[in-house]
Amino acid sequence: MGESLLIIPDYKPAAEPYPIQAPEIPTGDTYYFNTESGLKYQVRFGKKRDNYLGNIVNFSVLSEEFEDEYSETNRGEVYRVISTVIEIIRIFHNYHLHSDSYEFTGEFKDTKDSREASIRTRLYFKYASIILDKGWRPFLEGNKVIVKKIR
Repeated sequence: MGESLLIIPDYKPAAEPYPIQAPEIPTGDTYYFNTESGLKYQVRFGKKRDNYLGNIVNFSVLSEEFEDEYSETNRGEVYRVISTVIEIIRIFHNYHLHSDSYEFTGEFKDTKDSREASIRTRLYFKYASIILDKGWRPFLEGNKVIVKKIR
């Protein structure tokens, strides 16, 4: 069982995760949670076309007050949001133990940011580097973090 762990067993979140609304079917691909400020978030897992065991993690805010689903919310809830997304990925992986990769892309918060990877992507990479179990490695490819199972 230890070989299939994605996140280190002794991981402790930086902040308490928000309550999670899991899919009705446990192996489903769409999760939701609400923050204290009233924002509703969706975390959806999609399959890669070229690798059925690979997953694309799409994380977005569902609120009419923001222009698009990838808006910067700046509500001071970032650590609880990240802790909640990590918990959702852990839950999803427990139902999909044969998964061999997860991909995340962080939107650029500043259009003047000339770096190849956005500040959000770099934050995702930093967290992945800390919390992954020994059988997994994070890679930064352009503006994507790809977490791969090491064979």
